Amino acid sequence: MKRRIPTLLLPFFFLGATSYAQVEFPRTPSGRPDFNGHYDISTLTPFERPASYGNRLSLNEEEVNALREREMGIRARDAESSDPDRDAPEEGGNIGSYNDFWFDRGNDGFVIDGQYRTSILTYPENGRMPSRTSEGQLKADAAPKFAWPERDGAWWLETGDQPYDGPENQTLAVRCIYHQPATIPITPRVYNNLKTIVQTDEYFMLYIEWMHWARIIRIDDEHHPEVLATFDGDSVGRWERDTLVVETVNFMDQPYQPAQRQVIERFSPEPEGGLIYSFTVEDADYSDTYSGEMVWPRSDQVPYEYACHEGNYAMSATLMGARVREAEHRAANGSDD
Repeated sequence: MKRRIPTLLLPFFFLGATSYAQVEFPRTPSGRPDFNGHYDISTLTPFERPASYGNRLSLNEEEVNALREREMGIRARDAESSDPDRDAPEEGGNIGSYNDFWFDRGNDGFVIDGQYRTSILTYPENGRMPSRTSEGQLKADAAPKFAWPERDGAWWLETGDQPYDGPENQTLAVRCIYHQPATIPITPRVYNNLKTIVQTDEYFMLYIEWMHWARIIRIDDEHHPEVLATFDGDSVGRWERDTLVVETVNFMDQPYQPAQRQVIERFSPEPEGGLIYSFTVEDADYSDTYSGEMVWPRSDQVPYEYACHEGNYAMSATLMGARVREAEHRAANGSDD
């Protein structure tokens, strides 16, 4: 990717319009690019590239317009009022989730170097995640599940699975503790896409309102020992001219085991006043590295608390329902175990 210099006179393209902009990026008293502020990273550009695009990195204007029209049509349909006289959902079927009002996928994709991107992922060349290694797949299969398939009865007593023994058997996201895809590398989700940066000469803080997570990046420091592994790893930054390069190691995965993973992130000034965020992940659980980049536009909005469990009875109701099913299973099978 071509890096930006402090004063720019570059053409940029957006939905077929070409113009010129000269931007002097704000700087801190020490002369570094000043990234302090809020950023809205919601985007229509998908994380993974649709397979039909193959190795194409960019869309043409016709494809851009089709993408926007398709998304707006989906939103209009999903925002329609529900029929109050409709029947109950089919038993055991998918009842859906929130209505469209609560989602925030952005209104457009992003442009880098004059190209409207087909995906956030840029490597592998097909813009899709590499396959897991055999060891990585075993690890994923053994990890807590976000959702288990709905089946009759306390089926887990027959299979030996432990989906509902207690909160510890649920994912960190279900428990409202931590959400890795929103945190490192940072990627857009269906909502809560506002990010906040607080920057000093010694620290770079990324506030991610997915369970109030703040990543504290130390500038020009040494990494902590591996024994101090955390879910979001140990992040140390360094300046390479006007780009902040952040290296993160010492990750821990659920259920509390070390992860052989390294993430390199780069924060660079962007002509419109936002920043270019790029990342490369080397993970022993995958057969290849993967990389991506996207624009973070500045925003005058501020993030609000993601009160994940406020008034949320899902966890207690899930566990109570599991105990009821287990009691019914034991009664039906004449067992007190």
